[in-house]
Amino acid sequence: MKIYPVILSGGSGSRLWPLSRAALPKQLLPLITEHTMLQETVLRVADWDEIAAPLIVCGNDHRFLVAEQLRQIDVTPTAILLEAEGRNTAPAVAVAANYLLARDPEALMLVLPADHLILDPDAFHNAVLRAVNVLGTNGLATFGIVPASAETGYGYIRRGVAIDESGRSFKVEQFVEKPDFATAQGFIADERYSWNSGMFLFRADAYLAELERLQPEMAACSKAAVNEAYGDLSFCRLNEAAYAACPAQSIDFAVMEHTQQAIVIPVDIGWSDVGSWSALSDMQDGNAEENVLQGDVYTDNVQNSLIRAESRFVSVIGLDNVVVVETKDAVLIVNKDQVQRVKNVVDFLKQKERCEHLNHTRVYRPWGSYEPIDAGDRFQVKRITVDPGEKLSLQMHHHRAEHWVVVTGTARITCGETVKLLTENESIYIPIGMTHRLENPGKMPLHLIEVQSGAYLGEDDIVRFDDVYQRA
Repeated sequence: MKIYPVILSGGSGSRLWPLSRAALPKQLLPLITEHTMLQETVLRVADWDEIAAPLIVCGNDHRFLVAEQLRQIDVTPTAILLEAEGRNTAPAVAVAANYLLARDPEALMLVLPADHLILDPDAFHNAVLRAVNVLGTNGLATFGIVPASAETGYGYIRRGVAIDESGRSFKVEQFVEKPDFATAQGFIADERYSWNSGMFLFRADAYLAELERLQPEMAACSKAAVNEAYGDLSFCRLNEAAYAACPAQSIDFAVMEHTQQAIVIPVDIGWSDVGSWSALSDMQDGNAEENVLQGDVYTDNVQNSLIRAESRFVSVIGLDNVVVVETKDAVLIVNKDQVQRVKNVVDFLKQKERCEHLNHTRVYRPWGSYEPIDAGDRFQVKRITVDPGEKLSLQMHHHRAEHWVVVTGTARITCGETVKLLTENESIYIPIGMTHRLENPGKMPLHLIEVQSGAYLGEDDIVRFDDVYQRA
């Protein structure tokens, strides 16, 4: 019997703004090590003897980033299921269960959020094996984190009677919503309570049976979304209409809080959901002043702080217990006690129809990336990077002309009926309305400067005639 890691890689990670953005959320960022959170989650279980290739559920907009990050760590997934829109965790797990059940009638699912941190993977492995041993055919196991403090940002699980001789696995007596501080302090004094980690282990058929009993509409829609799914390159696209019809509910609310099959395995594994800047700071070693510093940073009389510089020199003087995060287009300064209010900034940016919550200045595409350098009336300048062997779509623009200057690498450029190679310091002009394509035929990244000029310079002024990534 194989255990299939089901990695849930949705969400925008707004509480870690300005580093985490909708187009590049925290699970796709390297927050602790050189690997991204998604990569860390996959690698954490990759060497287990019982483990199968992971199944990833992610949003359509992140598909190429997810695929590339798996390629970078040499992991071929069982599948990457694409959500046209997020419907919360219960439908995401349901489509994964349907997909696996059609291929393995005895599939065990280890459901893992892509953006959690576990510092003791061996202890987690042992806990998973313990869950397998007590699960039976109908059990739905969750992993409760032994609480280290009275946290109000987590839900709690109260355990009931023990179900194994070791006394380390229990029936779930109750799921408890996020409490106030006084209630959380009471939970900490009562050893029956654990933090709700959002990680689960169960058979695919057991989960679907309970879902059909408790949420028949969700069960039917998720099954139809998989039955009517279709391939797109190496991805599996869930049927858009069927999946959108799924009620948007968490797995806790839809199933775990109502089932009689819930089991909790209390664990002490160095876990964090990295749900705030203070949580990220707590998971890293500080210096003598208990400061966690990254980038080009200077401090003077600063204690208990996280300071992260992404692109510029940052100096902080005479502050205590703060978070300072600098990116190219935004700076966050917040007291650690107020980090949960960061999401209010994201709400403000949405209301003002700004873009700082959506993208970084560097925008990633399946072929590479681009980054604005300058802009003014009827012009803008970008730095474009095309990865080795990749190509942009064959396209044209109605409202702008482009001038490309190769900085490093070799470019193969289609301009109308002409195809030519350009190398360093060579350039080409693309008139308005001219069909064109940019390719990197080399083995090194291609860097060029693009100068756009015209009456309208929006990214939606693209007519694609051919695209290897099958974008509309």
